[in-house]
Amino acid sequence: MTLPEPRILHFTRWLARERGLQFDPTNHEGYDALWRWSVSDLPAFWSALWDYFELQSPTPYRAVLDEEVMPGARWFDGAQLNYAQQVFRHADAAHAAGHPAIVFQNEAMAERGELQHIAWPQLRQQVASLAAALRGMGVQPGDRVAAILPTTPQAAIAFLAVASVGAVWSVCSPDMGPVAVLDRFRQIEPKVLIACDGYRYAGVVHDRLPLLHRLLGELPSVRDVVLWRQLSSTAGHGDALRWHDFTQLTADTHALLTPTWLPFEHPLWVVYSSGTTGLPKPIVHGHGGVMLEALKLMQLHNDIGPSIETGDRFHWYSSTGWIMWNCQMSGLLGGTTICLFDGSPGGRQGAPDWATLWRFAGASGATFFGAGAAFYASCLKAGVAPTRVADLSRLRAVGSTGSPLAAECYRWAWEQLPKVDGRDIWLTSISGGTDFAGGFIAGLRTLPVTEGEMQCRCLGAAVQAWSEPDGNGRGHPLIDEVGELVCTKPMPSMPLYFWNDPGGRRYHDSYFDMYPGVWRHGDWLRITPRGGAIIYGRSDATINRHGIRMGTSELYRAVEALPEVLDSLVVDLEYLGRESYMPLFVVLREGLTLDDALSQRLKAAIREALSARHVPNEIFQVQAIPRTLSGKKMELPVKKLLLGQPAEKVLNADAMANADSVAWFAQFAQRRSHA
Repeated sequence: MTLPEPRILHFTRWLARERGLQFDPTNHEGYDALWRWSVSDLPAFWSALWDYFELQSPTPYRAVLDEEVMPGARWFDGAQLNYAQQVFRHADAAHAAGHPAIVFQNEAMAERGELQHIAWPQLRQQVASLAAALRGMGVQPGDRVAAILPTTPQAAIAFLAVASVGAVWSVCSPDMGPVAVLDRFRQIEPKVLIACDGYRYAGVVHDRLPLLHRLLGELPSVRDVVLWRQLSSTAGHGDALRWHDFTQLTADTHALLTPTWLPFEHPLWVVYSSGTTGLPKPIVHGHGGVMLEALKLMQLHNDIGPSIETGDRFHWYSSTGWIMWNCQMSGLLGGTTICLFDGSPGGRQGAPDWATLWRFAGASGATFFGAGAAFYASCLKAGVAPTRVADLSRLRAVGSTGSPLAAECYRWAWEQLPKVDGRDIWLTSISGGTDFAGGFIAGLRTLPVTEGEMQCRCLGAAVQAWSEPDGNGRGHPLIDEVGELVCTKPMPSMPLYFWNDPGGRRYHDSYFDMYPGVWRHGDWLRITPRGGAIIYGRSDATINRHGIRMGTSELYRAVEALPEVLDSLVVDLEYLGRESYMPLFVVLREGLTLDDALSQRLKAAIREALSARHVPNEIFQVQAIPRTLSGKKMELPVKKLLLGQPAEKVLNADAMANADSVAWFAQFAQRRSHA
């Protein structure tokens, strides 16, 4: 296939013509100069993106950035935007050129060889109809609308309708347990809940009406329920809430879409990234910051252009509970066709089939295919040969995120996926996160790819690897050494705030406690001498299972609710070059022994409260959990110990309430190192 010109070259030519700036991003030195300009002159860079992407506002902005501080930076004060308005700017031209807005398939459709194509006018009409219905329910700008939906067009329609009226969106995947959902939605007090009655995964149908009724009993703020009957359920509702049918609410063909103009920093959505203590962090992002970051990452780094110009079709496999679903939606911002798949990437239970997504990529005509790193590792192990099962002639790029991608997965992709213009397919591995809805490290089509290494730091992201803080709380930049991933300057998509966080204390403690005024992300990073980057895993105690991050406190609540369990500790041993491994350690009541029956009950409790993704690899009985003098579980020190660091370096006996508990974990670490 003939490749379109890289978008980054189009952008640098625009910079030369409109700003008089000369950069050559076709080599490491030239890109480094472009990156350094983008992080040294923030107002110039972000205003250039505003103009390059031709963002529309009925009022001018007074300043790009009021003050270069974190937290608390204010961006584009005075401007007004709306995410949905930006999406539908492209509708007429894309439709006239024959490009759909969405291509969709689920498991049942895949078995029948069917695809659903949703045209831009159809998407706009359904969004307009649902938006009008939400207004009729009394939904106003700033109200929260929560959803429990799978990765289907209905979720996209609901999100865009909520955004268009200025309400605040928040979604959980229907496979999440009641504890995990309630821990999230209770914090934001939604006015409306949009939910499905069930879903299908790996060939198994899951009825979620019992879950829905339980949730509604504990979400007193909900006044209206919009039910999408995916399973054609006819069950009664049995309560005083106002219930509505999703299909009926999206059927008004006369409704007109009139997105509400909103301040640049008006809340768009609440997403959740858990720390190690307390409830999940309800992170609020704004319309403008998300739009700028998404357009930059999507077009300049992922090289995905408007379908009318490039014919691009963008797929990134994700559940709605992962920030990559939001990334998938952002393809619409630039007028790109998005390809959605709902179901298991690995086939039915008892009949694994890791070629499923590759067949969908071929059938949908995807030009960019993205998934979590664990997916590619599974394909490698299963011996999948994608070109034998699907026509991937339109595919020109493959993306990976969620966890470090091992070098052998790069080699597998280059061996098994089609060549593009006679070269290995472009493999772009990115790293960023839910926390700021964007990328810190990504790819660039004009730079060479080195296996096991991400290509570059993202434009506008002042990312460095830092040493441990000194006495003044400062680190120093490291090159070719592993350090803490930090961002030293603000970005527009960083959180506006955490919901219900008076004074911003929890927000501050989440990112700025180690290095005052500098964002610490919680990853181990090495910047290579040529400007590439390698992520080694989490440097904190957050669980990162298959790209879905979860706080340990949520798992502890599920485990310690069992009467047999007195205490527990879990660590996620994710590190580059090693297979992810998550053990759970439990202290049981006196006289009890961990047997298979109790292990299964523990796993079932975690699966029910959280999700199947967060079930530990193994469970071990211990006499005591290492704790500090103040009683805190020593998760990170134990994690470092199990990753191979010496006990005397990571565990200070004088700061522990039970130093004798360390011996068992040290012996366990030694056994694992020889396994």
